[in-house]
Amino acid sequence: MAFPALTSCLYATQVMHKRLRPVRHRFVYSVFSLLLDLDELAALNERLWLLSANKRNLLSFFNKDHGPRDGSPLRPWVDAKFAEVGIAAPAKVQLLCFPRIFGYVFNPLSIYYGFDAAGELTGVVYEVKNTFGEQHCYVLQVEPGAEQIRQTCGKDFYVSPFIPMEATYHFKLSKPEAELLVAILETTAEGPLLVATQHGTRRRLSDRQILRMVLTNGLMTIKVMAGIHWEALWLWLKRVPLVPRVRAS
Repeated sequence: MAFPALTSCLYATQVMHKRLRPVRHRFVYSVFSLLLDLDELAALNERLWLLSANKRNLLSFFNKDHGPRDGSPLRPWVDAKFAEVGIAAPAKVQLLCFPRIFGYVFNPLSIYYGFDAAGELTGVVYEVKNTFGEQHCYVLQVEPGAEQIRQTCGKDFYVSPFIPMEATYHFKLSKPEAELLVAILETTAEGPLLVATQHGTRRRLSDRQILRMVLTNGLMTIKVMAGIHWEALWLWLKRVPLVPRVRAS
């Protein structure tokens, strides 16, 4: 039986963080991400051996890791988030995230891209998690016809013990096509503080590509969490001041 081609895909990417003050600190990690059409989740279980939706597998995606985090479908949740800021319900939603690998994942940032029926990007949901198990979403509209998306919002959620709450995010995105670009500049009243980027190239979502990614980055999701704490240790050793935790409301 012939199946229609999936629009969901993989991206082989590099993540870079560069702190600009009060000391300079930079790191780069190789990772890979899923870009999942939320309407194709059921098809993943029919088409792939090594990736499952809401089932255990080598790679897996679970609704309960995202959105309301109760296992319910994500499309209605995205529609509701768009409605809260006056954006029409999207015709298609793609989610950029890390998969569970061997059952484990931590997603510092997941991005929902909402498209209208003509394929134009209309809104973005930035789903941010911290290492305390908390989550917060920033929902921003996309200007019609924009090829490169630029968006700005104030920081409302405690993430790092080395970055103050009085900060602003400046996002720069490309549409997730052959190339992927996510760039975030974080600023305070004193000026630019942190630059974070994720850049990569599209790969077909197939068992062969999944196996290839796992063979080169099989401990990626553990590396993400370990890397967060390792880099935090370096900042502490460099005597970057600590910011007290603000609990999510």
